[in-house]
Amino acid sequence: MPRETGRTLVASSKKARHDYDILKTYEAGLVLAGTEVKSLRAGYVSLVDAFAQEHDGELMLHGLHIAEYGFGSWTNHQPRRTRKLLLRRIEIDRILDRVREGGLTLVPLSLYFSNGWAKVELGLARGRRSYDKRQALAERDAKREIARELGRRLKGAQARRR
Repeated sequence: MPRETGRTLVASSKKARHDYDILKTYEAGLVLAGTEVKSLRAGYVSLVDAFAQEHDGELMLHGLHIAEYGFGSWTNHQPRRTRKLLLRRIEIDRILDRVREGGLTLVPLSLYFSNGWAKVELGLARGRRSYDKRQALAERDAKREIARELGRRLKGAQARRR
């Protein structure tokens, strides 16, 4: 069987991008059991309430829900177990320095397969207040309306040329 290439998105967290200002993103590997990988490939995963935290100088992912594999036997995994994140030591140290400054947290933004390996995109994030969220929604709606109007005008200009 040929090796899988490219990037296949499994899950993403739109709520994280809404609730936090993402300052920097990192790509990390995950330590998974066999049934977890099979369940991921089937798409049975939820990033809701997931976060990363330091434990003994390493980064661990808490709250990630990977459903039990349907055809797994007694070897099945626990759905919400803590999973170790795989990053280079220098990256871990940089992330932990930023998180220890205060006000920042590590949030998983998406989970995907990259060339056959399960990866998680982590965001170094600062929480938004409710008025910041409303302002971001208003900006997004304004940009969408501008693009829509611009499209209408371009479409009208093309119709007049014919």
